[in-house]
Amino acid sequence: MSDATDTRTKSYRGITKRAARHYLKKLGGEVVDDEHVTGDGWSVTLSSGKVPVGPTLELTEVTVVFEGDPDTLDEFIDRFSQKAMRAGG
Repeated sequence: MSDATDTRTKSYRGITKRAARHYLKKLGGEVVDDEHVTGDGWSVTLSSGKVPVGPTLELTEVTVVFEGDPDTLDEFIDRFSQKAMRAGG
């Protein structure tokens, strides 16, 4: 593990912060509070809001700020994204 720290931000539509926390726990994270989860070589900050999809529909969008060892983040973000994209299905 290197001493460098990387920060990457991704947004996911159609999931909630609660679901995101659940996925992060399944990936080995420990929930610190409503917006923060930490794990081995990474930490995450969560925020959410509504975004318009067409003229009358809104979806929840969760923004995830991943921080940690660059070598750890690549695989970790891929694994989290797979879980988040399967949400609801």
